[in-house]
Amino acid sequence: MTRFVTKLAAATAAVALASVPGPASAQTTQAVDEKTGPVSFANVASVRIGNPGSLITETQRSPLSPGQSKLSPDRTVVPRDDGERNTFGDKWDINLGRYGAQSPYPAGIASRDHNVLAALQQTTVPTASAESNYALIDNGHGGTKPADNTVLVLEGAKSAVNCAAPGKTTSSTSVGKIWVRDETGALRQSGASGVDVKGLKLGPPSFVKNENLSKDKTTSDLTVSRVTAFDQLIRQSGWRDGDVTAVAGWKLDIVTHVRDAVGKDLREARTTIVLGGVSCAIPKNFVAKPAGGTGPGAAPEQPAVPGTVPAGGIPPQADGSTRTVVGLGLLGGGILIGVAAMLLHRRRKSVPAREK
Repeated sequence: MTRFVTKLAAATAAVALASVPGPASAQTTQAVDEKTGPVSFANVASVRIGNPGSLITETQRSPLSPGQSKLSPDRTVVPRDDGERNTFGDKWDINLGRYGAQSPYPAGIASRDHNVLAALQQTTVPTASAESNYALIDNGHGGTKPADNTVLVLEGAKSAVNCAAPGKTTSSTSVGKIWVRDETGALRQSGASGVDVKGLKLGPPSFVKNENLSKDKTTSDLTVSRVTAFDQLIRQSGWRDGDVTAVAGWKLDIVTHVRDAVGKDLREARTTIVLGGVSCAIPKNFVAKPAGGTGPGAAPEQPAVPGTVPAGGIPPQADGSTRTVVGLGLLGGGILIGVAAMLLHRRRKSVPAREK
């Protein structure tokens, strides 16, 4: 465990050193307090499998100075490797908008990159947003193409939050279309306000060895709703709220009734998925700075030391030490960034300029 933590800290430090701005910016004092100041978070997809198992993808945290942290477009699917699959299960995939030659979406939905970011505006107002297409794919369905196995699609999903003042926070969760596979096996539109379906042809996220599961008899109950409370987010321990907090996102609650060939119930699998989970938080005495200016953060698309929280998995029945490591990257990022900036500043002061 100690060895793993050391490697994680070293890797985070390397990222921080690589991300420190030029000489003028490196000497600039941070704009907000790391522990109590305004902050925002954005996560593209997280999953809770049973209790307390969970898989949390990379979470973006707003920087301590005006700027933004944005999820890399290379994150296109969950799970993306064997480690995540061991936690999530080996039968489900979540596509995050971009796809290759074979589309998991209904005809006409183009491949696209997601846009997931947490930002601190120049006014020090924290904001966050997540925009993408999402497809839940059941590889145990047995189709020959990804689209044959897709059971749920959120087309044009977007969640956003803004914490401008204690009495002026906003949050929104919207979607263009929701598609659900019906009893005939076709993906059909199901409105844009939410979903509550019983008997969906969806198997469990993983199979149990020697389990006599019947695909025809096994079904799931699916509810799709909006995130309305901070505790509904699936998050690392360092993903914090504040005196005033706003949240948004889409929540999928799935109860799978695993049955055998004669319809006998073998077990019940419960899964919760949060797509585009975002939040912002401010202290009760927060006052935004005046707008305008040309200093760091005037153009948030040019980030001031972005903070990315590494993805992490907590398998069911994992001990507390694993949970601590998952949150370490989140809590340590700002500290390491500050140390890196100090070291660079001292190095510049101690080395004399060469005469030409």
